[in-house]
Amino acid sequence: MRLTSKGRYAVRAMLDLTTHSNGSPVRLQEISTRQNISLHYLEQLFRKLRNGQAVKSVRGPGGGYVLARSMDQISIKDVLDCVGENINPAKDIVGTEAESSSTVEFELSKNYFQNLGIIMREYLETTSLGDLMRKAKDIEVPVATTEATVTATEATNTDTTGIGGLTSAIRNPVGEINQ
Repeated sequence: MRLTSKGRYAVRAMLDLTTHSNGSPVRLQEISTRQNISLHYLEQLFRKLRNGQAVKSVRGPGGGYVLARSMDQISIKDVLDCVGENINPAKDIVGTEAESSSTVEFELSKNYFQNLGIIMREYLETTSLGDLMRKAKDIEVPVATTEATVTATEATNTDTTGIGGLTSAIRNPVGEINQ
């Protein structure tokens, strides 16, 4: 149940592409520089993203990559699926373990992790690149100044509950579980 760097880098690169595209192709070298991701690694990821029809390549001078669909039609799950990321927490609860463990505790934990996988999949399916892009203005990002480092939020004098506030930077809280 671990999201690897492959998945995280793919999402970051797709967000960078979405941010900097404006309808024109973006070169992988530019994404590599901005995101501090190896160009060779990005080439591998974008080959998979192209095969998964999340991006299109444009050849020639001024070439690069563009989104294959609108940012609201590409979910985070689509991106993770393209690069072969499997975050199902119940993927290992099959086979010999299931055959040799027929206890109540095994069944309870198996059902729990299967349900967690469903919730995670739904969350990833219902969050698009567009959703994340619209939240970009709410995220605190360090902005270097000559005297001190301030966040983008401090610079604009607004208050948000971002990642540091232990709330989701993408969605509002959905309420208590098992009320």
